[in-house]
Amino acid sequence: MEERSLQEIYGPNTVCFGCGPGNPRGLHVRSFPDGDESCVCRWTPEPHHHAFPGVLNGGICGAVLDCHSNWTAAWVLMRRSGSLVPPCTVTADFAVALRRPTPMGVELFVRGRVVSAEADRAVIEAFIEVGGRTTATCRGLFVAVKEGHPAYHRWA
Repeated sequence: MEERSLQEIYGPNTVCFGCGPGNPRGLHVRSFPDGDESCVCRWTPEPHHHAFPGVLNGGICGAVLDCHSNWTAAWVLMRRSGSLVPPCTVTADFAVALRRPTPMGVELFVRGRVVSAEADRAVIEAFIEVGGRTTATCRGLFVAVKEGHPAYHRWA
């Protein structure tokens, strides 16, 4: 049996376009812990994700990086607090750099790692790599939301 991702364990019914297992038309980004401070993902684009023939759309690159980074932040904050469940985190700010065309028809390797973290927020850096070459990078701030925020308990 295949290992379950953070999304499948902690948010199996979420409908986020990028990472929600409950969204039948989403990207289904699946993040896996790689130690206490980072997460990894392998994701393969589909033909309808093209920007132009042979190249992945930059917005899709951003969505993959955003969602994977968000789950990396949730994982890190959960581990650091000693909680049994991750906090509901959202993207407060993120920037993507498209370094070179990201090819279609191949599996992408994505890694997110914590740069800094406080009790309710984490700065994450992430990248997409294909064949040992980085095609896109991201740096973002992800914050845990409180009761009253629309995303609060969205993973339940």
